[in-house]
Amino acid sequence: MISAGGNRNRSLTKTIDWPLVICYFVLVLIGWANIYASVHASEPASIFDFSCRSGKQFVWIITSIVIGAIILFVLNPRIYEGLSLPIYLVTIALLVAVIFLGIEVKGSRSWFEFGPIRFQPAEISKISTSLMLATVMSQLGYKMSRFKDFIITALIILVPMAIIVLQSETGSALVYVGFIFMLYREGLSGWLIFILGMAILSFIITLTASPFVAILVIVGVVSFCICLYSGIFKWWLIVGIPVIALMAFVPMGMSALAEAVTGFASEAEAIEGGLTEVPFIFKIKPLYILLFVTAVSIPFAVYMAFRQRNRFTYLAILSLLGGILLVYSADFLFNEVLQDHQRKRIEVLLGMKEDPSGVGYNVNQSMIAIGSGGLTGKGYLHGTQTTYGFVPEQSTDFIFCTIGEEWGFLGCTLVVLLYVFLIWRIIADAERSRESFTRIYGYCVACCIFMHLFINIGMTIGLMPVIGIPLPLVSYGGSSLWAFTAMIAIFIALDRNEKKYF
Repeated sequence: MISAGGNRNRSLTKTIDWPLVICYFVLVLIGWANIYASVHASEPASIFDFSCRSGKQFVWIITSIVIGAIILFVLNPRIYEGLSLPIYLVTIALLVAVIFLGIEVKGSRSWFEFGPIRFQPAEISKISTSLMLATVMSQLGYKMSRFKDFIITALIILVPMAIIVLQSETGSALVYVGFIFMLYREGLSGWLIFILGMAILSFIITLTASPFVAILVIVGVVSFCICLYSGIFKWWLIVGIPVIALMAFVPMGMSALAEAVTGFASEAEAIEGGLTEVPFIFKIKPLYILLFVTAVSIPFAVYMAFRQRNRFTYLAILSLLGGILLVYSADFLFNEVLQDHQRKRIEVLLGMKEDPSGVGYNVNQSMIAIGSGGLTGKGYLHGTQTTYGFVPEQSTDFIFCTIGEEWGFLGCTLVVLLYVFLIWRIIADAERSRESFTRIYGYCVACCIFMHLFINIGMTIGLMPVIGIPLPLVSYGGSSLWAFTAMIAIFIALDRNEKKYF
C-alpha cells in the first residue's frame, strides 16, 4: 500500500504522459527535417546553419523545449486559473495594438517585429482564450443552457476572433470556430452546430448557384426538421417533398411560360431582341414566388406550434428567417467584407474561376508535388518540386506537400496518424480528469490542433482556400512553435498535477 506522502511524490514516469510528449517531439523533428528539405536547394548549407531556416528552426526548437520545461517543472499549474483573466485582457490589448503598431506581412497587419524576431499575438490568443473558457465554464453553477452564461462564453470567443479578422488573418480567426466542439462536449445543443453547418452551406450555394436554390434548400431542411421533431414525418413525405420538388421546377416553368407568351425565354433575351418595354411576366421572379409560398406557410407553422406548445418549431422558423437574411447578405459579405485576394482564392476553390497561374498557382503546384510522391515518395531531399522551389511558402504553410512528395502517401499517412494520436491522447487525458478546468482546457487544445490540421492539409490538397495557416509543430516559425508548445505543456502540467495525488 502506498502512503499519502508517497502519492504526493509519484515519479515523473507515472505523472507525465510520456506517449504524448514523445509524439510531440516526433512531429517537431519531422517538421525540422522537412523544413531543411524545402530550403536546402536555395539555401545550400548544413541543417544547423543559423543563417537558413532550418538552423533558425533549431533555435526555436531549443527555446520551445526550455519553455515547456519551465511550464512543467517550475511554474505551479494552479496559477493558470487565477491568471486567466489578466492573460486574456493583455492578449486582447496586444491584438488591438498590433493593428496600429505592427508590420504588414502579405496583406495582414498581425506581426510585431523586434529586430530579427517577429511575434504574432494571434498565436498566444488561442492559449489565453482556452484558459479563459476553462476558468469561466468550470465555475460552480455554470450552465451552458443559461442565456447569460452562453453569452459570456460566446463573447470570450468572438472578441479575439473579431479583432483577428480586422487584422486580415482569416486563417487564425477560423481556428476559433473549432471551439464549438468543446462547447458541444460541455452541453451545447447539437442543433446549433447543425445551424452553423447550414449557414456555411447556404453561403456556398448562394455564391455557386443562386439565392433561389439556397433558400429552397433551407426551406427543405427546416421543414424536414420540424416534421421529424414534431412526429409528423409522414406529412413531409406526402406534402413537403412534392411542394419542394414543384418549386424546384418553377424557374424552368417560368422560362417556358415567358417564351410561349413573348417568344423570349429571359429578360436579357427580350432586351437583346429589341423590346423597348420589358413584359410584366419577366418581373415575376421565381425567387419571389418561393418567398411568397414560404411567407404563407410560416403563419400556419406558428399556429401549429402554438397548439402543440412546440418550442422547437419557433426556433426552426427563426433559423429559417436568419438563413434567408444570410442569403441576401452573401453578396455583401463576399464583395465588401472579404479582401480581393481572399475572394479570388474562394472563387478558384469553388470552381467559379480557373486561375492555375494566379491565385490557384500555390494549390496547383502543391497537388502536383503530393501526387508525384506516389506511394513511398521520391526520397528525402530528392523532391523535384521541393528542390526547385515550385511551391511558394513550402517551409511554412505548404510544408505538407514536401512530406507528400518526398515521403509519399505512406509518409503523409504516418504524419496524419501522429496528429490523430496527439489529439486522441489529449482528449483521453481530459476525459479522465477529475477537474472540469483541466478537461475543458484539454478539449480547447485538441480543437485548436484539429482546426490547424484540417485547414492546413485541406489547403494543400485543394479542399480549402489558401488562407495562410501553419501545420502545428511542423511548419517553420517561432511564434507558432512556441504557442503550441506552451499550449500542450500547460495541459500536461495540469494533467500531471492531478496524477500526483491520485
